[in-house]
Amino acid sequence: MYLFYVDESGDAGLTKSPTQYFALSAFVVHELRWRQTLDTVVEFRRHLRSRYGLKLREEIHAAHLVHKPGTLQRIPKSLRLRLLRDVIDFQASLTDVNVVNIVVDKSNKRTGYDIFESAWKVLAQRLHNTISRSNFPGPKNPDDYGLLVVDRTDEKKLRNLTRRMRVFNPVPNMYGGGYRNILLDTLVEDPVHRDSLHSYFIQLADVNAYFLYQKMQACSYIRRKGARNYFDRLDPILCKVASLSDPQGIVRL
Repeated sequence: MYLFYVDESGDAGLTKSPTQYFALSAFVVHELRWRQTLDTVVEFRRHLRSRYGLKLREEIHAAHLVHKPGTLQRIPKSLRLRLLRDVIDFQASLTDVNVVNIVVDKSNKRTGYDIFESAWKVLAQRLHNTISRSNFPGPKNPDDYGLLVVDRTDEKKLRNLTRRMRVFNPVPNMYGGGYRNILLDTLVEDPVHRDSLHSYFIQLADVNAYFLYQKMQACSYIRRKGARNYFDRLDPILCKVASLSDPQGIVRL
């Protein structure tokens, strides 16, 4: 089984929204590599404690570290940004993990377009497709499945979406018109909602989603510090088969 740890960046609103983009990033690890990867993450967190003074129980939330650090203000801002870069580089060094990414550009969407549903539907579909075709790295079981583990979001809406996709999921044909009903049968259970404070893996997904958004539309501080392309440092673990039209596999809606 694959575990998909997902977080968002930007908001899912369309009218009067403060953000142009909505981004999702999924950190993917197989159950047979979960403990080994967790042990590596814990050791990395000890390194962050030693180097930056970040306690193991303190949350890595990228947007807050940059803009609203709270008690983490004790760490100078330039070092907080360097810490986030270290998180990116650490992930890029991992084996048998993948990162799947979705970006919605709201600027060209019609009134009534559902940003949240469109992004999550496409993410679930890409996860299903990649499992079905055995394109994720790591162990290959004959019948692998996946479980979504997500930071707090619209729980009811996401639950209803994934349940509906198990019964009816029309996917347009690339050629000739029409659609195929590709049921979401590789994802088990409803999405599991976790407080990111208690999940190192969701915290990794948070950093990835944040810098995915910054790649699209960087804030002034990120631009000034040359951190707009930090996301690109994830290249070794990006799931590039998610979108063959994008060199980094980013699915753009």
